[in-house]
Amino acid sequence: MSAPATAQGTIGVPFHLDAHLPGLRVPVDTGRTVLPELAPGTVWERLAALHAAVADEVAGVATAGGVPLVVSGCCTTSLGTVAGLQRAGVDPAVVWLDAHGDVQTPWTSTSGYPGGMPLRQLVGGAERTGPRRLDLRPVDEHDVVLVDARDLDPAEAEFLASSAIRRVDVPGLADLPLPDRPIYLHIDLDVLDAAEVPGVMYPVPGGPPTDAVRAGLRAVLDTGRVAAIGLACTWPEGVEPGRAARDVAAELARGPGR
Repeated sequence: MSAPATAQGTIGVPFHLDAHLPGLRVPVDTGRTVLPELAPGTVWERLAALHAAVADEVAGVATAGGVPLVVSGCCTTSLGTVAGLQRAGVDPAVVWLDAHGDVQTPWTSTSGYPGGMPLRQLVGGAERTGPRRLDLRPVDEHDVVLVDARDLDPAEAEFLASSAIRRVDVPGLADLPLPDRPIYLHIDLDVLDAAEVPGVMYPVPGGPPTDAVRAGLRAVLDTGRVAAIGLACTWPEGVEPGRAARDVAAELARGPGR
């Protein structure tokens, strides 16, 4: 894998949900890899075990004063990342860039896909097996910014209409006052226009161009308050990251406040 160098303590999690993807190609070199043995069980039990291993790695990097960059095949690893920060004494706000809302629950989702639920889990809703096992404290909705989310199911739109989660498009992120606390910065690369990230599992047309996404990320990074970063490479094994994905990864690799 060709990739920019990063000094943030990169952690590779080559999984989509609880499925190991040994052939997952990502646009940044990972210094360490999370590969726990997952015992048979429900998807939620297996995810809980995977995310516990992620939390251990994140807590170690954060406790040592680093900014962990967690690179995975889906957004669910965010639960382990935030739990790891909390173990290190950091209660972060969340800035979440995604083409989707990720605020489904098992009772609202027509597909039951766990990858559509992690942001809802972070704020205290949806399925709670993993959050309970991780001792994950819910993030206050007032401390969450959802960026883009141009593809919402009706149930997600209904939830967000009454939620304290703030929403903004990618260009608006540069001018948005962010919570005055440490930040978990999360980006699913499908937030980019589908034409710029061929191969993503759930492409959504009409997204922002790469330069706009990089500028939005830079605005968050330059606060100097980013405590951890999640990079979700939501494509199957064997897909080679394109230029847009590499450019976004390079922006993240520059690190906070640089």
